[in-house]
Amino acid sequence: MSQAPRSLVLFNYDWDADCFSALKSDYPHDSAGFDLFSFPSNVRLAAFDLERFVGRLARQAKRRHWRAVVSNHEQFGALGAAMLAERMGWPGTPVEAVLACQHKLYAREVLEQVCPEANIRFAPLDAEYGAPAPQGLRYPLFVKPVKAAFSVLARTVNSRADLHVHTRFGIWELWVIRHLVEPFERVARARLAQAGSAHRMMVEEPVHARQYNLDGYVWNGRVHEIGYVDSIMYPGTESFMRFDAPSRLDAAARARARDIAQRFLAAVNFTHGAFNMEFFHDESSGRMAVIEFNPRLASQFSDMYRRVAGKDPHEVTFWLAHGRDPAGMPERVAAFGAAASFVYRTFPGCGAPPMPTRSQVARLETRFPDAMLLTFPKDAVQIARDYKWLGSYRHGILHLGGRDAADLRARCEEASHILGWVPPYGAYHRQSASVMPSGVPVIA
Repeated sequence: MSQAPRSLVLFNYDWDADCFSALKSDYPHDSAGFDLFSFPSNVRLAAFDLERFVGRLARQAKRRHWRAVVSNHEQFGALGAAMLAERMGWPGTPVEAVLACQHKLYAREVLEQVCPEANIRFAPLDAEYGAPAPQGLRYPLFVKPVKAAFSVLARTVNSRADLHVHTRFGIWELWVIRHLVEPFERVARARLAQAGSAHRMMVEEPVHARQYNLDGYVWNGRVHEIGYVDSIMYPGTESFMRFDAPSRLDAAARARARDIAQRFLAAVNFTHGAFNMEFFHDESSGRMAVIEFNPRLASQFSDMYRRVAGKDPHEVTFWLAHGRDPAGMPERVAAFGAAASFVYRTFPGCGAPPMPTRSQVARLETRFPDAMLLTFPKDAVQIARDYKWLGSYRHGILHLGGRDAADLRARCEEASHILGWVPPYGAYHRQSASVMPSGVPVIA
């Protein structure tokens, strides 16, 4: 294909950095933004303002020859991209639609109006950050921030005492939480005031069912699916163990998921752009319940779709950003029958395994040329924060393909042995540093 005009990618790292880089010869682009959780780049969080950030990029756009903007970054990127596209007159997701999806309490309220059968019981948590847990709540409850990403501070609590402990924050933690939310809050106050403040938490009923993802895009107001991914949890926890493709979800359930997505996204005026819908589906009862809508690509899954479906969702985002219908994208042959994103974690009370050495990584790349490996080394303080905020420390992610599910598992077990890590399949012992002893209900 002929080379596309130059694009800007916001907050481009981890999977995005790899996937966008692979497309750079056909889709030349520059990057802007910073890593929120790595020093020293995260120092910028102290004074970060989305309006100023977008304004500075708008002033650079003509000189840098940008004609489009994309981002799959949940915290700031998706909203920043929508704001910049609006300012420049480029194709993009409406700003209010991004705000409506990312404000989790407001999204629940909209869902209750247009798809009540796919909603779950919810309520705002009537307490300030760090204030005493309110009386009169019925447990267990799933508690989460109104605005967050990466499942930060989202978990089931079984009693008022659990809720009290979960919502205790030190001075530094409160500073980080407020500075992660405040850029969104300032824009939401001006553009979606009816949603109320995002500086709070909310509660939902726990759901016991399998979890799935619908990844797709909206073109001219109509939902188009890219595909489905199954989310598998570490047993006894609420932490993702791996993501599998192709999905086990049947055709009827897929049709219901598309219909729910169409109704909700139309209600928030999401007329253009990529999205991800996380949802529960109980095969025995047929119940389907939305977890949340993300107004951007779930970039962790993009590599999986390339492997098993011959689709490149990152390329889809470039087509959308340049005002081209992704239905016209050329089809590619799928290289694998199955693929997974394997998530390696340690839990409180378990020792973190060492990061793989250069020789181990070299052995992995030689034995499995298709492997995509991401490692997340952290110090003791950062790991302790992850245990509190996330319930676990995610120290690595590995992507692999296989002929089928059985071959994929065999390849994962061999690759994990090379890395010195426990394969993310089945139940594990505490001493394996792979599962947290917990009495919380399983959401899996």
